[in-house]
Amino acid sequence: MTIKEVSEKFHISADTLRYYEKIGLIEPVRRNANGIRNYQESDINRIEFLRCMRLSGLSIQMLSQYLELAAEGDQTIHQRKDILLQQREEILAKMRELQETLDHLNHKIDIYDEKLSQKII
Repeated sequence: MTIKEVSEKFHISADTLRYYEKIGLIEPVRRNANGIRNYQESDINRIEFLRCMRLSGLSIQMLSQYLELAAEGDQTIHQRKDILLQQREEILAKMRELQETLDHLNHKIDIYDEKLSQKII
């Protein structure tokens, strides 16, 4: 896949993909005879993982640390799991905040619906 195709598939800018490659989050991508990046399945899998982790709120720094630990092998499983557990807790906290906000909005909408229905009748 070309950088444009990968960019469109994952909704990540080409600049971001190049940056990930530059800082080592993605291994150097193979290029065709014309020098155009040709992403392989392993590259795509890594990008999908990176996108998921970034959407979870994991910082570039923590992501780099996680990948460094992964490269060290199974002896770092506990450390990697701790990173993921911590991120999960942050996501759950955000979800609780968003649920509270949604509940508040729904309550206000219900009040307006009630007032509007009273005026129509």
